[in-house]
This record gives sequence, C-alpha cells and structure tokens, in this order.
Amino acid sequence: MKVLLLCIFVGIMLFSGFTAMRRAHTVNDFFLGGRSMGPWLSAFAYGTTYFSAVIFIGYAGKVGWGFGLAALWIVLGNTLLGSFLAWLVLAKRTRAMTARLNAMTMPAFLEARYGSRNLKIFSALVIFIFLVPYSASVYMGLSYLFNQIFGIPYLFAALLMCLLTAVYLVMGGYRAVALTDFIQGLIMIAGVFVLLYFVIGAPQVGGLVQGLHRLAAVNPGLVSPAGPGNHWLPLASLVVLTSLGAWGLPQMVQKFYAIKDERAIRPAMLVSTAFALVITFGAYFSGSLTRLFFDKLPLDPSINKPTPDMLMPTLLHNILPELAAVIILLLVLSASMSTLASLVLVSSSALSIDLFEAVRPQSARRNGVFALRLFCVLFVGLSLLLALAKPAIILSLMAMSWGTVAGFFLAPYLYGLFWRGATAAGAWAGALTGLIVSVVLSLYYHLDAGVIPLVGSLSMLIPLAVLPAVSVCTPALPGEIIRRAFGRGAISPGQVILPKVKEVETT
Repeated sequence: MKVLLLCIFVGIMLFSGFTAMRRAHTVNDFFLGGRSMGPWLSAFAYGTTYFSAVIFIGYAGKVGWGFGLAALWIVLGNTLLGSFLAWLVLAKRTRAMTARLNAMTMPAFLEARYGSRNLKIFSALVIFIFLVPYSASVYMGLSYLFNQIFGIPYLFAALLMCLLTAVYLVMGGYRAVALTDFIQGLIMIAGVFVLLYFVIGAPQVGGLVQGLHRLAAVNPGLVSPAGPGNHWLPLASLVVLTSLGAWGLPQMVQKFYAIKDERAIRPAMLVSTAFALVITFGAYFSGSLTRLFFDKLPLDPSINKPTPDMLMPTLLHNILPELAAVIILLLVLSASMSTLASLVLVSSSALSIDLFEAVRPQSARRNGVFALRLFCVLFVGLSLLLALAKPAIILSLMAMSWGTVAGFFLAPYLYGLFWRGATAAGAWAGALTGLIVSVVLSLYYHLDAGVIPLVGSLSMLIPLAVLPAVSVCTPALPGEIIRRAFGRGAISPGQVILPKVKEVETT
C-alpha cells in the first residue's frame, strides 16, 4: 500500500510536468505560467510554497517542545500577517506594477523600479547563494521521514527527491508547479486532519481536554500564553521571522506576479488564509504535545546525538498505523516538493533570467528556457550536496537564509511598491543593511539556534527605517522611472502640481 500510493503520487507529478511542458515555449510561460494562474491555483501555490517539510519535521517539534501551546502565536502570525495581509496589501500592486515594468523576477523588478542594473545583478546572487541552505533543509527533513516510515536510507531518499524535483520542474516550469501544488495542497489538508486525529487520540494525550491537563502537569508554562519562563522575545522573533518574512521572499512574491488578474486576488486571499490556518494549526498544535510523548529528545542514529529534528518523525513512527503513516508521508512530501519546486525555479531564474541576461542578452533571449532548465538542475545538485553533508546546524542555516533573503528584499520591495520617494541609494542601503545584519550577527553568535530568529527579525525591521532615512537625503529618481512604475499619471517625488486657473476671456 505504501509503495502503491507513493508511486501514484510520483506519477501525478510527472504527468503534470509532461502536460505543462507543451505550453512552456517562452521564459514567461516557463517562469510565470504566462501570468494566467487563477485564484485557486495561485492560493494553493502560495500556501504550499510557504509551508514545507521543515514546519512538520523541524519547527513543529522544536518550537512545540520549547514553548508548548504558546507556539500557536506563530499560527496566528502566519495566518493573518503571512497570508491574509500579504495578499491584501501586496498582491494587487505587485501584479499591476510588475506588468507595467515587464518584470518577471524580484531582481528585474528592483532594476526597473530603481534604475540600477547593479542592484539586479547583486540581488540575483543573494537569491542563489542563500536559498541553497533553505532548499537543503527541506531535503533533509523529508529524507528523515522517509527513513523512519519506509526504512529507505537517508542517502537514497535524498537522491530520489532531488531527481523527482528536477524531472517534473524541468519539464513543465511554473505551470506544472501550480497544477501539482493544488493536488498537493488537498493532500496536505487531509493529512493534517489525520495527524490531529491520531495525536490527540493517542493514549499519551487522551483527548483534547485531558491532553491540556496533562501538559500543564508536566510544566504549567507549557499551556501559558508566553510559554515556559515567559520568554516572549524568542517567540515574538519566530512570529516576525516566519510571518513578515513571507513578504520579502522572492519565491512567495512570484505568486502575485503570475496571478491572472485583479478579480482573482480576493478569492485567492481567502483560500490562502484558510489553508494557512489549517496547516499551521495542525503542525504547531501537534508539536506542542511532544512533551507528553518524550521525556528527553530522541536520538538521531545517523549522528548519534539527541536532536529536536527527530521529535516528529519518531512520534509519527510510534503512534500511526501504516495507512495513516503513508498519508502523513504524502502530506510532508507534498509540502516539500511544492516548496522545493518554487525555490529551485526562483533561484535558477536569478542566474538564467537576471545574470545571464545581464551578461549575454542576445543569447539569453534565444536560449532563455533552456538556460532556466539547466540552472534548475544545477541548483538541485548544490542543494543535494549540502543535504548529504547533514550539518547539525541545518535549521539554523535555514532560518538564517530565510532572514537574510527577506531582510535584503523586504524594504526595497515594499517601499518600491508604495512610495515614490524611495531612491536607488535608499534601496541599496536598505538591502545591504538587511544582508549585513543577518550575516554578521548570525556568524557572531555562531549560528546559535536560539538567537537566529531574533537576528532574522532585526534584519527585516532595521532596513524599514534605513531606506527612508537614506532616501530623503539622496537625489530623487528621474520622473520617467516613477511614471513607468506607478503609471503615466504618477507625479515625481518633489514635483509640485499647481492648481489650474480658469482663464478670463478679455475683449
């Protein structure tokens, strides 16, 4: 049964890739699906990209073990800030402005919005470099689960996932990703309900009410709003990192570029918000109950050390019957594959669309789709190498990557959408501030997992103050750039519009 369901899942993804391949003739087709994605496909693509295997295998167990029910603050943040407000605030303006600027990627948007080719090149390098650890963390989480449920060695599980990602993505591009994301999203929703049913019904929990009483008996702080010890700052940092961070991640923003039209935004916003609520609640509520199943952290036999990464895989292995375990595996597999596909697509575009086009524009126009497919394979290979190295700090690397990329892009992207006064110097200052704060502080604290979320949050928040401070002190952008970005009726920063005076007819 396990093998049969897994084969059906793989077959669906490969069929989607093959079907979409016939419609991926241009770079716009391959990367954005021709900007023709409807609300349901866009919403599920956003949600499944947002939540990967890391939330179920890494964060759910680790955060739940440390904070108990206070982890549900992350559910609230991811649902309202990371999903609902992201669509409400960003989607319409992003869709309209990127269409006017003819920008398919975040680096291309920054170049057109701020008139800086160097900003495009540098931001493309940031995407490619820092999304590799993020992708590798997804491969690692998925391979751990394959090892627990199927008994497949970690090496072969990682190789299988890399090969599958490369094949169906290289064939069909974003359209294939969106089609499979919808199916994968439905699997994730079903899997979450199965997960909650067996976790809450396990003898160690004994039902919802009994489980909460037992959790309070272990430590009253596990059922308090601030968690054990009232350590609110680390928890608040996690909420900011995982919620506001989605506003600045290129793989998330891409979904706004590709949506069909403005009418599709509202239904997509509602579907995406509901999806986020179901997925995050299922993951973090299950993780908050791990103290009822374990007295101490379980051992990872591959490194012979206790690790929170093994909390959820071990729990699932111990309490789930075979069929339920397969459904949960498909849940995590769905979350992983959709996230991986978006990461690979956005990262490969940074090299093929942004860097390759900047260096060899003629060749890029002729061979754009081929270059995208080639760099997809390259990115998958680099992620695999890092996943096979299995660094013990992979969750810290993932959080650092999330914070660095979001910190680099959030301020230039957000102010670029809404404020005509944002200058190229301000955009550079904001982006570099986010990058430097994240990298320097992360290395200074030796990638300490307890500090990384705070560092990531600071790398996003500080540039929001730096960019306007620098912009008001530096020369405004030419009026033509502003009018192109905001529409022909837009006024330039500092431009004074005098009221029209009715002419008096004289005789």
